[in-house]
Amino acid sequence: MTFTVTPDHVSAFQADGAVLLPGLMTDRVWDLEDAVEENIKSPSQFERTYHPEDGSAPFFQDFCNWQRIKGYREAVLSSAMAETAAALMASETARIFHDHVLVKEPGSSMRTPWHQDQPYYLVDARQSVSFWVTLDPIPHDIALEFVKGSHTWGQDYRPERFNGDSLYEGDDSERVPDIEAGRADGLFDVLSWEMQPGDAVAFNFRTLHGAPANTTANRRRAVSFRWVGDDAMFKRRQGRTSPPFPGLVFDDGAPFGGEMFPPVWPR
Repeated sequence: MTFTVTPDHVSAFQADGAVLLPGLMTDRVWDLEDAVEENIKSPSQFERTYHPEDGSAPFFQDFCNWQRIKGYREAVLSSAMAETAAALMASETARIFHDHVLVKEPGSSMRTPWHQDQPYYLVDARQSVSFWVTLDPIPHDIALEFVKGSHTWGQDYRPERFNGDSLYEGDDSERVPDIEAGRADGLFDVLSWEMQPGDAVAFNFRTLHGAPANTTANRRRAVSFRWVGDDAMFKRRQGRTSPPFPGLVFDDGAPFGGEMFPPVWPR
């Protein structure tokens, strides 16, 4: 199956901060399934598995494995993602930032809190896109959710750990507003989509998003691939970023690049 990004996809991404791309990675599902299983059996130093306090099923996460695991690597280098990323970002180039695997096992009570990705990162970019690729059917009640247009608010909210602690010690920046209360009051328009294996949601690093617990009897496996465009710069934060990239030397405000983050588009 060949995916073609359309003007409607681009306009929705630019205006809303998130858009559904049905079938973007349908031809990669089996390879990505194998890659996820390899990743779980052989996690990286950045692996982070959350075990809910109620004893329900775990939530496995890992970062930065695309260069060592074939299924991820081929998805980055040979799929339609890079060209699609450049089109959505209105960028001449698309540079891979990192990958992130997320596996919520059946019955996991772990909710992904509302957050933006941008403040967690050592890169700053207006031209940015994450592709959240599902490997399992996603019913509406466990779908990833987005606050429509929140990438245009001009605000980077305080990055926090799942327990609510600040990621950076001493960070007194503004916290994410109460999205659930605002949604109930009609203040926020929340987007979400049912998805099939190989579908992707593309969203800007500054779009507020979160996800419910996995209340189903099925796994919820997803792989995110994060990309940046022409305007990306290195950003020095107040502490260890997520993912951290230990040992990476860079100048704050310098153009983003290096062998860890190669340009993939144009080919």
